[in-house]
Amino acid sequence: MKNPDDMSFDEFDEYINPKPEENDFDRIVDRALSRRDLLKGVVAFGGVAAFGNTLMPTEAIAADSRFAFDAIAVSTADGISVPAGYSAQVVAKWGDPLWSDAPDFDHVTRGTGASQAKAFGDNNDGMEVYPHGDKFILIVNNEYCNRGVIWGNREEGKYANDDDILKGMNAHGLTVVEIEQEYGAWSIVKDSPYNRRVTPDVEMDVTGPAAGHALMKTAADPEGKVARGTFNNCGNGSTPWGTYLACEENFNGYFATEDQEHPVSAEMKRYGISPKGRGYGWHEIDDRFDLAKEANEYNRHGYVTEVDARDPNSRPKKRTALGRFKHENAEVVVNGDGRIVVYMGDDERGEFLYRYVSNGVYAPGAETDSLLEDGKLYTAKFSDDGTGEWLELSPESTGMASMAEVCIHTRQAASAVGATTMDRPEWVSANPKAAEVYCCLTNNSARGVKPNAGGDETPVGGPNPREANKYGQIVRWRPDAADHTSNSFSWDLYVLAGNPTVHSDLGAGSENVNAGNMFNSPDGLKFDSNGMLWIQTDGNYSNEKDFAGQGNNQMLLGDPATGEIRRFLTGPLQAEITGLTWSPDRRTMFVGVQHPGERGTGHWPDGGENSTPRSAIIAVTRDDGGLVG
Repeated sequence: MKNPDDMSFDEFDEYINPKPEENDFDRIVDRALSRRDLLKGVVAFGGVAAFGNTLMPTEAIAADSRFAFDAIAVSTADGISVPAGYSAQVVAKWGDPLWSDAPDFDHVTRGTGASQAKAFGDNNDGMEVYPHGDKFILIVNNEYCNRGVIWGNREEGKYANDDDILKGMNAHGLTVVEIEQEYGAWSIVKDSPYNRRVTPDVEMDVTGPAAGHALMKTAADPEGKVARGTFNNCGNGSTPWGTYLACEENFNGYFATEDQEHPVSAEMKRYGISPKGRGYGWHEIDDRFDLAKEANEYNRHGYVTEVDARDPNSRPKKRTALGRFKHENAEVVVNGDGRIVVYMGDDERGEFLYRYVSNGVYAPGAETDSLLEDGKLYTAKFSDDGTGEWLELSPESTGMASMAEVCIHTRQAASAVGATTMDRPEWVSANPKAAEVYCCLTNNSARGVKPNAGGDETPVGGPNPREANKYGQIVRWRPDAADHTSNSFSWDLYVLAGNPTVHSDLGAGSENVNAGNMFNSPDGLKFDSNGMLWIQTDGNYSNEKDFAGQGNNQMLLGDPATGEIRRFLTGPLQAEITGLTWSPDRRTMFVGVQHPGERGTGHWPDGGENSTPRSAIIAVTRDDGGLVG
């Protein structure tokens, strides 16, 4: 078997469950070429116009630049770069103790299972800062651990005993920690009563349609209503009532069994379940993750988990009404009529975009539990003419027996109604200044080449205009009548990422991409309070061939009104830039740096050949004390 550390999550899933090659490849290439010709003739506004003759109105073009900085150059250095007039400092790193009785991070051993349970988790991703009186509570996803790093003290970077496995397990989940700013610098408040770790072993309630269903029942939980753990949380969301939404993504790699011939159902394969697992070893210390010993545990993961960061005694809640898939983030919008709308992407090649609409309405101070338990789930269908519709997922529309099954097998439900296969839908963000929503389609090497995991075709066209998409794009849509509950919308592409120094066709990107701001694989996405769009990348950092001149992963700022995009920040070697939030006064921007030095040559943030690379959160401030976003 190939080394999982050398493969992305998508590559690993395809390796263990290979998809058939598309037999009619020539036909799809022909279609791609015709789309390329069409794109050459459209008139762009603020990026790329909708296909056909459906040029949509935009906000008034800004008379003056809304950028408070000069763009920076690409970087291939092992450090953080920000514009002149800005500074960045590390706030929290993987392994930093949250309590005084926990040891400092050990660069030689990388800690133990017990020390990791009391320390900041690994590979931070989505996050939020919540004010609580005069305190500031940071909650952050700890998506996964780099096996070759966390077990870098072991031969070949693999676990050597049960405690190594436990250490890796405790590096996952969520970290909740109080932070404070003194003399301009942010740091962890040790021993705060708000500090806690939500690990894969913490109990939480299962809510919504799937709660109590037969597919959710296990030996440890015969009622199917109490799950243990949340893990591989990628992006996040935040509710208007002040709770945090952690989004479970690549949960499949944690399930395995010793019998490599153990049968795997079609339902399991659709979610990437395999007897091989991804090398975490959890099944060796916890029977829940052994496919031969527990048939239903995997059905209990892949959801959005709601957490109250301000209440250290609160129980997290898995919100099954929002569907089960590889969640990237959950963008919450309060519609004009008070209903809650949640937009979500399923981050895998050829999977779908989703929307949830509550039946009840939000009122400050009123009961909120039902708002994420009782509602309707939809998936998106895009047409080439720049229009689209939301297709309801119900027992009637999907042919499934119950809403519980729709919420457990949501990918199959979306396939059943004919949703549009997308180029890895990642973060979704809604503009606070206009009724429009944006989504990063990060890349898709299988576009026009192979079907998705469910056998759905992945034709070139619509919001996915390039075959074997290397660079990614950002799609945006506007709900009809500015009503987020409307089932129809108009769409266009805000940007096609690319490399204009290498390509002169679609690979060059859209008109708002140039040699000075080019990038690949947009992933993280978040609007600030001014209606400016922050774009974070998780792409190819080789700086060679198709990616020559693009350097390390980065964060850029886009203006939705003009389409202009400027580079604001570059990350260290082999890192992803992901996760973004602000202090309540907007004078500090918190940015996540994930998997630095993942290929073994980087040593950020501590530096020095003997230091272990550590994921971390940085604080970016303006030197003049002004607002940052």
